[in-house]
Amino acid sequence: MMLRFYLLLWLGWAVRLSICSVVLACGFSALITLFLYINQGMPSLGTEVNQALFSLFKFWFVISWSFTLLIALFRSLKFVFNKPHANYELKLLACGSLDVIEEIGYGDLIKVWRKWFMLLIWLVGSVMVFALVITHLFSSYTGLFEWFNIYWLFGFVLLSGYFSFMLLSVRCKKVKVVRC
Repeated sequence: MMLRFYLLLWLGWAVRLSICSVVLACGFSALITLFLYINQGMPSLGTEVNQALFSLFKFWFVISWSFTLLIALFRSLKFVFNKPHANYELKLLACGSLDVIEEIGYGDLIKVWRKWFMLLIWLVGSVMVFALVITHLFSSYTGLFEWFNIYWLFGFVLLSGYFSFMLLSVRCKKVKVVRC
């Protein structure tokens, strides 16, 4: 039953994280591309200009997704609390007491997010080491940066996120899993 709770919690978080980070990255990339297009004198759209604009968009998407992923990670943590899944839910406790915070604000999450983020970093690092060993043993790649990019990092974050929710209540005393 707890595995179902963590799976449903993770699925909701992964969907929210994916949508938020990708939409924000697309928005930033589109704004930067539009700015560059206007800055170059708005040449008439044709095949070459469209390809150049698309190349600019893809270039800036990868860079902006790196930043929007951090923003989305912070924003997404707020929505994992007080949502029941499989008769369990994560509760955030008030500082210094056992009172549950019902309306969670971003200010309430700062200490929890730091602990969760460090846990996530360690888990992603572990997954990366495991992936590097597997890659070294079963492929022709010899180094990490030959295949590693933001897309792989995002997959590692999603995978590590599942395990981070299992460890969150152990790692952070302000977070409790309660039966509802």
